[in-house]
This record gives sequence, C-alpha cells and structure tokens, in this order.
Amino acid sequence: MDEFESDAIPTGTRTYRLHNHQVAARPLEVALYLVATPIGNLSDITLRALETLAGADVLACEDTRVTRVLLDRYGIVNRPYAYHEHNANEVGPRLIAALDAGKSVALVSDAGTPLVSDPGFRLGQLAIEAGHRVVPIPGASAPLAALVASGLPNDAFMFAGFLPGKEKAKRDRFSALADIPATLMFFESPHRIAATLITARDTLGENRRGAVCRELTKTFEEIRRGPLSELADYFNDGHTIKGEIVLVIGPPDAPEPPEEADVDALLQTLAQTMPTAKAATEAARQTGLARKDLYQRLLDLKAQ
Repeated sequence: MDEFESDAIPTGTRTYRLHNHQVAARPLEVALYLVATPIGNLSDITLRALETLAGADVLACEDTRVTRVLLDRYGIVNRPYAYHEHNANEVGPRLIAALDAGKSVALVSDAGTPLVSDPGFRLGQLAIEAGHRVVPIPGASAPLAALVASGLPNDAFMFAGFLPGKEKAKRDRFSALADIPATLMFFESPHRIAATLITARDTLGENRRGAVCRELTKTFEEIRRGPLSELADYFNDGHTIKGEIVLVIGPPDAPEPPEEADVDALLQTLAQTMPTAKAATEAARQTGLARKDLYQRLLDLKAQ
C-alpha cells in the first residue's frame, strides 16, 4: 500500500460540512497547497481552505491533534500526517515523493499561514526545486491581524519573526531594526513580554508607539496600545499574562528637516573642497534632502 494512501472517502466524493450540509470537494491538481488555518476562531477558515483540506490526497500538519479538531469541526475525514521541525528531514522527501507520484499534498501549520516562522519553508523549497507547483491558499495571519488592529501605520511594515530569548541578543535585534521606516511585528511569549517591552523602550525610545496584541480572534482577545514606556509599565505591574502575543512597534518619527541657514552653511563648507555636483551629493547624504534641489541651491549661492 502507498505510504500516504488515504483512508478518506474515495476521490470525487470527498466532502466537508458547512452549516450541516455536506459539500463535495473537487479533485485537486498535483501541487503542494499551503493552506492557512484559523489562529484561534475556527470560523475564520475559508471555503477554499475547506475544499482543499477535504480534497487533498495527502494532508500534512504540525500536530495531528490540533489539525484533527479543525477537521472534525467541518466533517473532513482526511487523515493528517505529522510534518514538523523534528521529522522534517525524514518526512519532507516522502511528501515530495507523493507529489512525484501524482498526488496532491496540502500543508497546514497549527495556526495561521504555513511557512511563516515554521518548518514548512523547507518543504516549499523542496517542492520548487523538484519542479512542482506551490499554491497558496490564503487566510488567517496573526501578524496581519495584529497590524490592522494596532492602529499603527501600515503603508510599510516588516514581520521580524520571533525575538531572541537572551537580553543582549534582543537588544541588538532592536538596535538593528531601529531606523527602518516601517512598522515592525514580532512574535513573543507571554512570560517574556514584560522584559521585552523594557528592552524595546530603552533601545527604541520611550515615546515610540506600540501595541501588544494577545489571543487574537479568541475569547480573551486583548489589544493594548500606547507609547512603549506605558506598555512597559503596564505589563511590568504584576498583571498575569497568558496566550500568544504579537508585538507591534511603529516606525521611527521622521527627523525634523534642517534649517535653511544650516543647509546653506553646509553647502558652502563642502563647496570649498569639492566640485559643485559632489558637494550637493554629500549634502544630500547628510541631510536627507533631494540632491537636485541642493545642487540648484548651491548654484544660487555661488551666483550671489
């Protein structure tokens, strides 16, 4: 028998349950399907995800017990196989072999979107290298849910994964990201968030805005917003903290534009030892102003 022979209903009659109605899942083309699953509220699953979970020839997941809860909720009898960081080197090639044999393979993480801070990244690489299609089935994502609920700028953002556990490494991480002009998002554990907020405050500045998003989409969802100093005080004041956390930190404030007199003085100083074009380039680097405008300003100064 094939190693990943499914004991589900025969292909073509596989189903999922939706509001007490059985819905037939269409057969899937051969591909690796990366299926986003709810991050807490099981109602956040998409119809396309349900059809993919029901119709896949092989269903791989981090923890079969966690995935079984979702499958049972929607009447899906597909059997999940474990694929996680401890068995990825062994199971990954076997999942690729299933693709080579013409089977469709669906991958889910315990919650959220596969490949985001989990070992599915390696499986995706293997599938691409083997020439197979990789198909995203989008849905719930904890970082994006936290971002939109944080009230912080979202025109540019960066998900930076899990923060280091050790203090110095965490401080170095914050320092390396301090000047990035984007909202930052991190995963953090509840027993470290209080100390992490102190490190963030001391490294990034007490007035920098942030949000601690806890238990997103779940019964005890909490989103606490404010300057890092206020967040650090609150979470270090003896509050019991439980559940999964996304820490969101807003971008640094834009620097104040330099005074016109200071810009003129800089241009004139640079022009004493540099050609006009080079002086404008160096002034642009130091001030952040447009080189073209500085070049014209220096010409005007020389003409006076």
